[in-house]
Amino acid sequence: MKIVKFIICLLFGLMFINAGLDKFLHYNPVPKLTDTQMKLYAAFGEIGWLLPLVGAVEVIGGLLFIFPKTRALGAIIILPVMVGILIHNLYRDPSSTGIAISSVLFLINIWMIIDNREKYKKLVS
Repeated sequence: MKIVKFIICLLFGLMFINAGLDKFLHYNPVPKLTDTQMKLYAAFGEIGWLLPLVGAVEVIGGLLFIFPKTRALGAIIILPVMVGILIHNLYRDPSSTGIAISSVLFLINIWMIIDNREKYKKLVS
């Protein structure tokens, strides 16, 4: 079970590292966007600091998520981005496969938070 958890966390972390680096390097192909999606991404572009911030959080959180010693911190750092991804897929693009993917990633994130709950108790005591 330990190796399965490591592989899941490795893949999770690599997905976020890839997504974060793409916000800086723009190497992934952009799918065909609807007019509404084009307006949304244009608005994100107008807020010049937003995508670099999200990209940095994704890279840092993804790196931390891979290693068992820092996974608890990585899970908390990634959580707000993960919630945003899930809400975006539910609200803006409900017919896409993004809902399934983001739901699975969200559940993995919650699993790691629950799995590391003892580490968080020190923060609130």
